[in-house]
Amino acid sequence: MERPSALDGHTRLPAAVLWDMDGTLVDSEKLWDIALHDLAAHLGGTLSSAARKAMIGANMSATLVLLFADLGLPAEPDALARAGDWLRQRTAELFRGQLPWRPGAERALRAVRAAGLPTALVTSTERALTEIALDRIGREFFDVTVCGDEVDGRNKPHPEPYLRAARLLGVRPDDCVAVEDSPTGTQAAVAAGATVLVVPCEVDVPPGERRVIRESLVGLDVAELGRLLTAEAA
Repeated sequence: MERPSALDGHTRLPAAVLWDMDGTLVDSEKLWDIALHDLAAHLGGTLSSAARKAMIGANMSATLVLLFADLGLPAEPDALARAGDWLRQRTAELFRGQLPWRPGAERALRAVRAAGLPTALVTSTERALTEIALDRIGREFFDVTVCGDEVDGRNKPHPEPYLRAARLLGVRPDDCVAVEDSPTGTQAAVAAGATVLVVPCEVDVPPGERRVIRESLVGLDVAELGRLLTAEAA
């Protein structure tokens, strides 16, 4: 299918749409809540709400460091590794059991795919867990996927995950729209040069440059993505 470059003489389509996963496409942050609280209990403590909020959008390594600091435990490499293995196993169990869509997400993915726009999944979740999620979401929606353990430690809020996705797709980041739910992910996409459609899930995202905040993905279509990109470029 040849990708259209514009909807009309004034509204240009994105070169690609770059989707975050947790909290954006699927309501998995609530599953992470369960796994992280279970891990804290396993380690003999209780995870605070402030620490949990700080973890949203972070990769596995950063999450574990935050958890150990919150529990007052020494972040020794062996202890972090054991905790990471425990958390991966618990989260995998939860992902296999249930992984509900965020409102409007599946239909929005289908609309973008039907329009022939290139797409990427850009997530801080590691590859093994992302593969489980893709079994539920549908691999056919994405041309490429970039996971949290594939960016050489330069995770969100660093721009590298989005820059890598754009490189893999052969497009310019500033011609793309990223769809995010968290401050961490939004910061990464903005730093990469993308225009960001923000659909907050667990935490609010402050207004700022190169972003438009939307209540949900319900009713999102390609025309709106085109208008968003065109307005930001004006």
